[in-house]
Amino acid sequence: MTQDKRVAVIGAGPAGMCAAIAASQNGYRVDLYDHNEKTGKKLFITGKGRCNVTNDRPIEDFFDQIVTNKKFLYSSLYSFTNDQLKDMIEGAGTRLKTERGGRVFPESDKSSDILKAFNRLLDQHDVNVYLGTHIRDLLLQKEGSVTKAVGIKLSTGEVRNYDAVILATGGVSYQTTGSDGSGLAIASRAGHHIVEPRAALVSIDTTQSWPGTLAGLTLKNVTLTLFEMRKGKKKKIYQNLGEMLFTHTGVSGPLVLSASSLVKKDPSDYEMEIDLKPGLTPEKLEARITRDLTAAQKKLVENAIEGLLPKRLIPVVLKIANIPATQIAGNVTKEEKQRLVQTLKHLPLDVKSLGNIRGAIITSGGVDVKEVDPATMKSKLIEGLSFAGEMLDVDAFTGGFNIQIAASTGYLAGMSLNEER
Repeated sequence: MTQDKRVAVIGAGPAGMCAAIAASQNGYRVDLYDHNEKTGKKLFITGKGRCNVTNDRPIEDFFDQIVTNKKFLYSSLYSFTNDQLKDMIEGAGTRLKTERGGRVFPESDKSSDILKAFNRLLDQHDVNVYLGTHIRDLLLQKEGSVTKAVGIKLSTGEVRNYDAVILATGGVSYQTTGSDGSGLAIASRAGHHIVEPRAALVSIDTTQSWPGTLAGLTLKNVTLTLFEMRKGKKKKIYQNLGEMLFTHTGVSGPLVLSASSLVKKDPSDYEMEIDLKPGLTPEKLEARITRDLTAAQKKLVENAIEGLLPKRLIPVVLKIANIPATQIAGNVTKEEKQRLVQTLKHLPLDVKSLGNIRGAIITSGGVDVKEVDPATMKSKLIEGLSFAGEMLDVDAFTGGFNIQIAASTGYLAGMSLNEER
């Protein structure tokens, strides 16, 4: 097939690379641009360098994991599913494995192997890759009442003409990887409304200072609950069992990262609770505490309950429960035991702020999806312009869902270039 139509894809993350591959399959000559020195720079550091590339659960279950604008993503996720993404990567020579929670990683545990697969695919589809190349703006042309994207302007001043442009430049988190918001600025100058970017999947700073004394301590198999104050009432908006950790300024880890995506208003309107013993009812927990205190009744209470909690956490819990650490275990009253149970089941934390957006895993906000056709990823305002990936106002919890969204929206954008807007 003669490729006489040309498309510029801006951004060589998972969205841009999938868009470029699909556009080539769709009969276009593809030029892929990125201002980094290599493709997939942010992808390289995801999953602590292991790259949680997607999730293995049924695609219909993905929508429960999407925080923002889930309906917008129906067409893209069903057009290019997690199974198709896995097949594409494995077909390019990188074997995958599935871990707890359906998380999919390269078998080698090296994100570089995911990038090698993508780069092989780009090569196989004759995609021209231009690295270290900064795009300053779109080349727009007015034809009556219609504005059309007909090319791009490089930072050098050079103009290159194209039949279509796909913007997939990411959000504003982890700016050292190239997600510097430049693509959002280009979209804004073209007339698109940008929903203010904010941190998502980020650590949470707390008003309490005691988490700082536990920095580095990881809690496993605990339940984190997030509440939002609405009209003076406390409403539960998130609860999950898993892992979290304490930082110098608050809390982080998988449970916290997911909860952070739901903090969309004034942070002071949100509260958290940790259930340190989710497997025990309050009654069974009190019975367990009674047994421990009785078995070590001559010891200090902080020593008597060593089997119940990580050692560093015990003084904090006792202080919040208003039980002196130097109390003799045999002298602990029933009321004190009940306060200890309450603390263990409802350890309180108040949200002070979200961590810095530069350290956020993803960005919430971006191009307003009301101005994008969900069936094609095409702009409703500018003919010949499409969007994909994190620069759209969509985001999801951790677990491989965000990379799948990037891949699915990118692939749909590339495959829909010939369709009418």
